Amino acid sequence: MSENMYYAYSANDDIKAKGEYGGVVTTIMKYLLESGKVDAVVGVEEGHDLYDGVPCLVTEPEDIIKTAGSIHCGTLNLAKFVYKYLDGCRDMKVAVSCKPCDAMTIRELIKRGKIIGDNIIMIGVNCGGTLPPVPTMNMIRDVYELDPKEVVKEEISKGKLIMETADGEEKGFGIEDLEEDGMGRRENCQRCSLKIPSNADIALGNWGVIGDLAGKATFVEVFTDKGAEILADVINDGLIEVTEPIEKGIKIRENINNFMLKASNAKKEVDYAGTTGDIIDVFHMYDEEFSKCMKCYGCREACPLCFCEDCCLEAEGPEWVPGGYTPAAPFFHLTRMVHMVDACTNCGQCSDVCPCEIPVSKVWSTVNNKVREVYGYIPGFDTDDRIPFTEHISKAEKL
Repeated sequence: MSENMYYAYSANDDIKAKGEYGGVVTTIMKYLLESGKVDAVVGVEEGHDLYDGVPCLVTEPEDIIKTAGSIHCGTLNLAKFVYKYLDGCRDMKVAVSCKPCDAMTIRELIKRGKIIGDNIIMIGVNCGGTLPPVPTMNMIRDVYELDPKEVVKEEISKGKLIMETADGEEKGFGIEDLEEDGMGRRENCQRCSLKIPSNADIALGNWGVIGDLAGKATFVEVFTDKGAEILADVINDGLIEVTEPIEKGIKIRENINNFMLKASNAKKEVDYAGTTGDIIDVFHMYDEEFSKCMKCYGCREACPLCFCEDCCLEAEGPEWVPGGYTPAAPFFHLTRMVHMVDACTNCGQCSDVCPCEIPVSKVWSTVNNKVREVYGYIPGFDTDDRIPFTEHISKAEKL
């Protein structure tokens, strides 16, 4: 069998029917609860409708089925949920179903002592990008000429964003054309450099499953000893069936990943174009955008890596950011930028919540790229990597 790679599907018919592509994620999560390896599972369930992804905490194995399936309009970052509401797993063991940006953020929070790494298991899922709920509903209605309430599934395949309705009708449009017109995936997802969560313990997805198991099984890749142990346990207990992946399928998966990364790099070239100079120069490029800020603090509240309990933007000490004025004083955004410059994982939460539609995520991604050029540091990967600014390294030494 190919090293660390498998086709897999659940041995439980109910889970297989409810879950997607064999229901392996749901089966693993159920096993982790039943075996007592974790105290809880953090996942996403459907709220009001398909366009409303809601984070949920599951403690009973029989309830895990409600997290089965995918909600591509669930634009959440579950790392914030784990850190803020579960106290960073200090007193409990938790398994999290995570997109690549969730896993990246969890890794950063582990480095910064906000999540206990030994107490968390990351079950990663491949992600080609998530969709903003309201714009997506409008796009389905106006471009696809479908009722958003009738859509049961969406998928990116062969360069098209495909919508499927309850009666089996499918409609697809070129994803590049849609995004050129300001539709399609969230703009941070268009820029994302990680589609297969290699920073999780296990990565699962449908890319590369071909032959008789196409649409019926999941492609599983193991990345850590923790992930290998979990997968071995569910196989040995007869909870999932595994087969060796087809060599052509492995290549197809690689090609899909490379195609998406190529598109992401093209998007970054556009976003970073003209960003000469240092991070302050980048900041000044967006003076006009920042002048729209009404200082609602939404970006700070949404950011999973903005974790100070006593925020210097509201401190009772020196008034770095004068209260009562809009737009916010430049020091407001400069302070946020300095805090995010080495940590931003491009999850897009800040841009999602900004009522003034400031492209905050794009700005932080751009300045993060500047830091990367100097330090070679990529947020959200190796937990042992030294964080920039924890030791003095002159720019001259790095160039």
